[in-house]
Amino acid sequence: MGLERVERVRQALALSPRFPVITVGGTNGKGSCCAMLESILMCAGYRVGTYTSPHLLRYNERVRVAGVEASDDVLCRAFERIERVRGDISLTYFEFGTLAAMLEFVSAEIDVAILEVGLGGRLDAVNVFDADCALVASVDLDHMEYLGTSREAIGLEKAGIFRSGVPAICADADAPATLQDRAREVGAELMLINREYGVRADTTQWQYWGPAGKRHGLPYPALRGAFQLSNAATCITALDSLRDKLPVTAQDVRSGLLQVELTGRFHVLPGRPSVILDVAHNPHAARALCANLASLPKSAKTIAVFSMLNDKDIAGVIAAVKDRVTHWHVARVESPRAASIAQLLSAMAEAGVESMPTQFEDVAGAWRAACVLAAENDKIIVFGSFLTVAAVMRERQAQSLQRK
Repeated sequence: MGLERVERVRQALALSPRFPVITVGGTNGKGSCCAMLESILMCAGYRVGTYTSPHLLRYNERVRVAGVEASDDVLCRAFERIERVRGDISLTYFEFGTLAAMLEFVSAEIDVAILEVGLGGRLDAVNVFDADCALVASVDLDHMEYLGTSREAIGLEKAGIFRSGVPAICADADAPATLQDRAREVGAELMLINREYGVRADTTQWQYWGPAGKRHGLPYPALRGAFQLSNAATCITALDSLRDKLPVTAQDVRSGLLQVELTGRFHVLPGRPSVILDVAHNPHAARALCANLASLPKSAKTIAVFSMLNDKDIAGVIAAVKDRVTHWHVARVESPRAASIAQLLSAMAEAGVESMPTQFEDVAGAWRAACVLAAENDKIIVFGSFLTVAAVMRERQAQSLQRK
């Protein structure tokens, strides 16, 4: 891991964007922050380029201009250009993708780029582009084989996206000392939630306070979960810090919060039984999922369609959600990194799950059986990884086509 190779190719491409760049990092919440920033800025009339990862169904989801996914032709032309200039310099999948996204953003003459960190921050490919504002949505334990085994170690990696004289905004209520120290060392303008900015909420609306003043009567974001208020406040702080370059109005903020969409983050599908898609794949995200489930009306059965990758804290995720699940449908996702059924069952025993899980050959089968088992007022939750959610989305699409 390192930035030397991707930086050399960036220079060979003469890729130096002149538009503002907002870099978004964190263990969880990155996607939500990117979606809210994109929505607000588009409501303000800006041409926004957004680069996120991973994707659910199509690689094209990762690169959007003005809310529209990049076409195959656009992406392939960018990849071909990178291939022509890289010579004998090897690039990873993510490094290729990051450079291709920025090539498209420059070609599309966007007004602002939103770049989601793929892994960590300090050595992530997006970090070859200097941010005009850097966000860290949260710091928790994930990707520990690369980032370290403590929040302090991981916080230092996340803080690698901070720059001298540039706003650095952290939505973690217990920001690691290493992150704060790094901000001071580089001379970043650090703003912490509950210190420089924060929220006050009631049942129907909320109030933001921060360096640029207060905003009253804000609507709850269309993304579900009380924790989304901290993400929304962080986005408002970022936009306030960039108001000289990217001014937005109070109405832009309200409209953007109401219109924001993000598939797979406590995504409640229309109809009955209630179906909830959530890519939660670490204990921090699983605790948020559990809190969101607790806010919904009770049901006789809550069926979990569940699978994970083998390098995750499977038992920790299960332990966070188990009290909200009555029936477990487990399967192996299609990936070389997939946890086996035996690993999933072992983790369930370790987490103290008492009911006997039902095993399936694939996630699609687990989903179909859940649909048969669930009554109209029950819940089905699909979670554990992006691949788990994607498998159910593909199966639902196939079922829809069959009905037509």
